[in-house]
Amino acid sequence: MNFVFPAATPVTVPVQNSDQLFPVNRIFCIGKNYADHVREMGSDPADTPPCIFMKPMDCLKVGNGDLAYPSGTEDLHYEGELVVALGAGGKNLDRAAVEAAIFGYAAGLDMTRRDVQAGLKDRRLPWDMAKSFDDCAAISAIRPKADAGNPQATNLKLSVNGTVKQDDTTAKMIWPMVDALVHLSTLIELKAGDLLFTGTPEGVGQVVRGDRMDVAIADVAELSVTLK
Repeated sequence: MNFVFPAATPVTVPVQNSDQLFPVNRIFCIGKNYADHVREMGSDPADTPPCIFMKPMDCLKVGNGDLAYPSGTEDLHYEGELVVALGAGGKNLDRAAVEAAIFGYAAGLDMTRRDVQAGLKDRRLPWDMAKSFDDCAAISAIRPKADAGNPQATNLKLSVNGTVKQDDTTAKMIWPMVDALVHLSTLIELKAGDLLFTGTPEGVGQVVRGDRMDVAIADVAELSVTLK
């Protein structure tokens, strides 16, 4: 092929206890998927159903290390999340097909320019520039499904500089991961390599340069990054 310029290097995520790499296709995210988080953001869960948005795959920070502090914000927030990785896809999937398509799970961070998001909400505009920027998502190595316990009802904990900020169970999702993927498959064709960040529980907050964020999802994975 005669490219105008060199093609981008594929984005990959390591698989735990393996030399295999998971090639990322797309990154989907669910917003407003925990009722207590919806309330802490000033909305009513009964009137605010979960929503789906996307992040560019080249924004993904893979593994522990430094995370770049973005331009254009003075109020950067962390959101600790369980991530689902798909090894197969399809359209209009039922629950059994979604379960079969899941390759594994990871710990993730959905970083948010909260001040930018608030301004966009006020003008009833899309959230893109609040959620999509360099290093706006971080992910641990992926744990294969067979080794991951029960991610649909496990503890999710996020600490900032050693102080616990989020500590909840994934069982509180409004859309459990399988239901969310069933719904998403009615809108688009899911594909192998897709990631789904499944939303964050209450306890989100601001971080600044030098802060370390540790995400631990029981029987799945841990992730540790520091803002630079």
